[in-house]
Amino acid sequence: MEGNKIEAYLGFALRAGKLVLGLNSIETIKKGVYCLLLDEEAAKNSHKEARKLKVRFACPLIITKDLGALIKREGCKVAAVKDSSLAEAILKEAGDKGMTIEGAIG
Repeated sequence: MEGNKIEAYLGFALRAGKLVLGLNSIETIKKGVYCLLLDEEAAKNSHKEARKLKVRFACPLIITKDLGALIKREGCKVAAVKDSSLAEAILKEAGDKGMTIEGAIG
């Protein structure tokens, strides 16, 4: 697991309804995604689709270990954060933890 702060931020986002789980659900969003998270063990096609979404939303993509455990939803491989301040906090913490971040920050 990557860190307690990221887990807490994701929990806040989930409770506030600002965290969208799963590729199919994320693809229905029109705008307002500030950060994407991808489990490093997701399928090759999921990696490809997540990178397409990163370009579409012009947001950073964080590749993490065991995303399902971080959000307490086993089996979840992709998530989108729809709150700018929570996304910013997650990105800062991910950078401090040395996680892989693809795309523009800020």
